[in-house]
Amino acid sequence: MQASVRTTPVAGFIITLLGAILFSTKAIIVKLAFGATHTDALTLLTLRMLFALPFYVGVALLVSSQKNNERMSAAQWGLVALLGLLGYYASSLFDFTGLQYISAGLERLILFLYPSFVVFINALLFNQRITGTQKWALLLTYAGIAIAYAGELTLDTRQPGFYWGSFLVFLCAITYSMYIAGSGKLIPLVGANKFTAYAMLAATAGIFLHFAVAGQGEILATGRALWGYGLALAILSTVLPSFLISQGLKRIGANNVAIISGIGPISTIAQAHFFLHEPIFAAQIGGTVLVVLGVLLLSWKRPATSAA
Repeated sequence: MQASVRTTPVAGFIITLLGAILFSTKAIIVKLAFGATHTDALTLLTLRMLFALPFYVGVALLVSSQKNNERMSAAQWGLVALLGLLGYYASSLFDFTGLQYISAGLERLILFLYPSFVVFINALLFNQRITGTQKWALLLTYAGIAIAYAGELTLDTRQPGFYWGSFLVFLCAITYSMYIAGSGKLIPLVGANKFTAYAMLAATAGIFLHFAVAGQGEILATGRALWGYGLALAILSTVLPSFLISQGLKRIGANNVAIISGIGPISTIAQAHFFLHEPIFAAQIGGTVLVVLGVLLLSWKRPATSAA
């Protein structure tokens, strides 16, 4: 019994860290797709969910067929659908569209305002106290993010759509923080895999409906160069991390998931260096050290009574 108390938080930490790193590949793949194919955000997002759809359908069928499966109430169905639409339809559409106007580095900087939004939502709406450890972890991770970008972030406000793109990514951070905070409350009630599967199916339905109304269907049929990017987005930055993050929420809670996910911008810097050939500065290395320290602070000497 004592062993499980010790290992569960560590497992949640590792799972969440891996999910955050995989999520951070999204901006890189999207920028590569935009540069190589000149597609639009809605088409790329539709392809992402088209390839991810079989996985979520399969998981939904699997969990619903289990003997110990408990049916969700009408209210729970509604909340799962709403959170799915917020987190992976509205949020993703804001993000993909914003990336057409701003750099991947600026996108990550704006997007990772969401951990503080999650903590504040939990404090204001759910009366969840911000612990001293979380305050220090937030301070370290945000200081690390700021330092990491200070050496290479340049804002070209003359770029067409710069402010619009920044605003869209800011909206993405808000809607995604709502998803994280809400899912942290629903997952213990309905189960991590069930929640993820049905939330993603709701988001997929919203995206498909949007594409049916406003999308360019001929691009899906003729733009075969897009398919590889859509598949990579589906597997690497959607299916795998969505289940990993949900399992992390189940094990360590929404606040800690949000703070650990602060590793994402640093991961993006490293991936941008290797895949987009962007340079790495000394400030980025120093920022990486602070973010790692903040992440490790969450997994070290966590109280045994914290799992409720």
